[in-house]
Amino acid sequence: MSELVTIGITCFNAKATIARAIKSALNQDWQNFEILIVDDCSLDCSVEIIQDVIKNDSRARLIKHSVNLGPAGARNTILDQAMGEYIVYFDDDDESLVSRISEQIQCLLSFEKRTGKELIACYASGRRLYPNGYEKSLYAIGSRQDNQVPHGSAVADYLLYFKQNKSWFYGAGTPTCALLARISTIKAIGGFDSNLRRVEDIDFAIRLALNDGYFIGTSKVLFKQYVTEAFDKNPKNNLNAEQAVVRKYFEYLSEKNKYYYAYNWPLIRYFYFNNKYYHSAVTFIKIFIKYPLYSMQHILKTGSRRLLHDLRISK
Repeated sequence: MSELVTIGITCFNAKATIARAIKSALNQDWQNFEILIVDDCSLDCSVEIIQDVIKNDSRARLIKHSVNLGPAGARNTILDQAMGEYIVYFDDDDESLVSRISEQIQCLLSFEKRTGKELIACYASGRRLYPNGYEKSLYAIGSRQDNQVPHGSAVADYLLYFKQNKSWFYGAGTPTCALLARISTIKAIGGFDSNLRRVEDIDFAIRLALNDGYFIGTSKVLFKQYVTEAFDKNPKNNLNAEQAVVRKYFEYLSEKNKYYYAYNWPLIRYFYFNNKYYHSAVTFIKIFIKYPLYSMQHILKTGSRRLLHDLRISK
């Protein structure tokens, strides 16, 4: 019999989407799984919908938080309650294809057998769907077979201040909604930082990288990510969380003379998303004065893609 996989779904005010997410979990072609759904104090009727979808199905269980802990805290609850050998996280507004678990486990086991490595995070490729019909490919980090596999502290450098290795494919980064790993791997890294209300997935990946972890991915698209609005998905919350992550790694970044860079670069995005283009430009100039070549390479690599993306989602 195949090993048990824990499917973890966190839910907060997701009445319009949670049923679809759960059904995509129930329909997985992997035969041996449990589904743990944590409702993080929803204020809508999410709990009632969850109970209706999973009634009479012993594979699924609802856990209700009495206090809102945020995504990291909810994922840690799943981790604490999980019985599986592996854990895979689904978001409450995503839809996973039926072969997602089997494809990711095959990818993980193949890499383990080939390399003998431990502490591996396997990410699924996906598609992000916007309300206007625009779709964006979310190719998984480490999913290109002709590239070397991202690993070690150099991945942390990429996540903290965008230092890239030309031989690596970084794809859509390290979102938890695409993650599958051995539960022992997640626990070895200490789970998720419940002090963070956003970008806790980046923080987890940084810690995995600093522990010499490996980042692999499936080339096959295995989930659909539907763009939805939520009260905590805003530029200010993102900025606060991104800068909190940078502060966590003050000593590491200071040794590389990149703390100022890593701490202030998110301000460029924050001002841009708030239509404060003058402030965004001034912030870039200040960073440019300290890191002229590095900051120019960064803006050239990301700036045009950002503008093109914004044009497409605004149509």
